[in-house]
Amino acid sequence: MTAKGGASPAPGGAGAAANGRFFTVGLVTAWYSSNIGVLLLNKYLLSNYGFKYPIFLTMCHMSACALFSYAAIAWLRIVPMQLVRSRVQLAKISALSLVFCGSVVSGNVSLRYLPVSFNQAVGATTPFFTAVFAYIMTVKRESWITYLTLVPVVTGVVIASGGEPSFHLFGFIMCIGATAARALKTVLQGILLSSEGEKLNSMNLLLYMAPIAVILLLPATLFMEDNVVGVTIELAKKDFTIVWLLLFNSCLSYFVNLTNFLVTKHTSALTLQVLGNAKGAVAVVVSILIFKNPVSVTGMLGYTLTVIGVILYSESKKRSKP
Repeated sequence: MTAKGGASPAPGGAGAAANGRFFTVGLVTAWYSSNIGVLLLNKYLLSNYGFKYPIFLTMCHMSACALFSYAAIAWLRIVPMQLVRSRVQLAKISALSLVFCGSVVSGNVSLRYLPVSFNQAVGATTPFFTAVFAYIMTVKRESWITYLTLVPVVTGVVIASGGEPSFHLFGFIMCIGATAARALKTVLQGILLSSEGEKLNSMNLLLYMAPIAVILLLPATLFMEDNVVGVTIELAKKDFTIVWLLLFNSCLSYFVNLTNFLVTKHTSALTLQVLGNAKGAVAVVVSILIFKNPVSVTGMLGYTLTVIGVILYSESKKRSKP
């Protein structure tokens, strides 16, 4: 019995809401698992297993992304296909793909030399580089308090670097390069694909970027990673596990992009950012438990300071929006 003029609750409304929450939790869990899984598997292959071919590994990732993106959009119709409308737009996507390749390859190279925990600490400085590139390329200024929140972000990494027992200069430079390239891609994407006719959702952008990335990475692999195919075949003859690891790792790299898109679609970009901050901390803990790399108190304090700075930066950006 309802009050006069009141509306009865829709049948199954509470159940639908509960199902929606379970679905969202499932998506976030899948996103966390795939993100952390591909990171740890990359580290295992490139460092512990001794498969020292980061460019070839990235090319495997991009090949899987190209195949699965086409299947998901053209066959499964997860999102409507968006067509490239001009050569100029294709050139812009190619430029983004080049920066994206640089980011992924540099990140994979850094994993050969750095523990995942420190890699994540450096990766957390992405907002700093995004703010710098946005200012340089678009003269977009943030509020003074937003810039102030970047101080603990950078300070934390400096402290973490000084307290990192496994610090490696070349690995650190590669990790910084990967982080900067990731931020540059974000800013460039906003500039190059800003007109209404050129905007692509992340799944369609990946559909076009991935094959271009494979084309760019193939000659780099052949020239810079001598006889990588022959070495991989020889490894497979001795232990076929390497094939399954590469296949699973490549599939997982696409799943990262798919779950990233779905979590954004069913929550919000801000929620994704908050979850991303927490994901970094989870990845650090899991990697330490699995690889048992030494971590100093100073390093953990530095990483914690960086994460706090990123959270403050996200909050400041949210409040500055009109």
